[in-house]
Amino acid sequence: MSQTQKSRVLEHAPALGVTHRLLGPFHVTSVFWYQFAYLAFTRLPPWTEWVSVSVFTTFFFLTLGRIRRALACNLEPVLGPAGRWENLQRSYKTLWAFAWCLTERYRRLAAPGLFSAALEGGEHWDQVMGTTGGVLIVTAHLGPWETAVHFGASNSRRRIHIVREKEIDPKAQRFVEQLLSRSGHEYVTHFAGQELTLALELAKALREGDVVALQCDRPREGGRTVQVSLFGKPMPLPTGPAALARAAGVPILPVFNFREGRFKVRTIARTPIHVGHTADRDADVEEATRHLGAEIAWAIEQRPHQWFCFRKLWE
Repeated sequence: MSQTQKSRVLEHAPALGVTHRLLGPFHVTSVFWYQFAYLAFTRLPPWTEWVSVSVFTTFFFLTLGRIRRALACNLEPVLGPAGRWENLQRSYKTLWAFAWCLTERYRRLAAPGLFSAALEGGEHWDQVMGTTGGVLIVTAHLGPWETAVHFGASNSRRRIHIVREKEIDPKAQRFVEQLLSRSGHEYVTHFAGQELTLALELAKALREGDVVALQCDRPREGGRTVQVSLFGKPMPLPTGPAALARAAGVPILPVFNFREGRFKVRTIARTPIHVGHTADRDADVEEATRHLGAEIAWAIEQRPHQWFCFRKLWE
């Protein structure tokens, strides 16, 4: 029996509470921090980043209690029960990793040649890229996830479409769009919004042999989900990626990026997932989505502190 249902909340987005109302334009989700980070990390010398990361990680760790508690709660099923002190350490390590990924995100815009990537699972890349059909690359909010497709598929002759979530702050959204428009990357960027229109556009691109890359771990409000088990806890995952791959008749390639050190990224391509095409569409989509859930769990286990989920998932 199908367990597909409508998602009512944006599961991974930070909850906006008292801190958001008090800080206003200086809240962590506001455009101020996007602009500040971009200017600081593209204009200042690299050695200053250690100071900036240390200061701002500590600042946000102390001020964002809701996010700090959410990180500790989400990591408990992954790392096991912990006392108060260890939970604080876990939260700080995750914010520290996020700060570095964010810092290098902006540094990469200014100096992409500084970065190196090691690809694991090259045979899986070759398997899907060696065909003439399209490929759906899926990733999760882990490590420098925004570059999951860049290093592996950048030498492909195929057109690459990247789907991004919109930022919470509309001003931050416009700022990100401006950065992407002048970044020089030869990618087509889409922002999730008009779901039906976007799905039709992406399906068309896949049927034409293009590459589409998107996240598969963040349910969107009103979107269909399947409840899977993540570390023994119920977790709704969006059915969109599996439904899109089935409709276009293309394989899904799970790809995860992990930060391995200064300007170093490890890209791992996992075994391709082929969505079934039986008379029971819902069952086909559910089975593939559960497979994606297992891949996400595997990736989180590799680098738990590079799992950037800032909203409490479980009570």
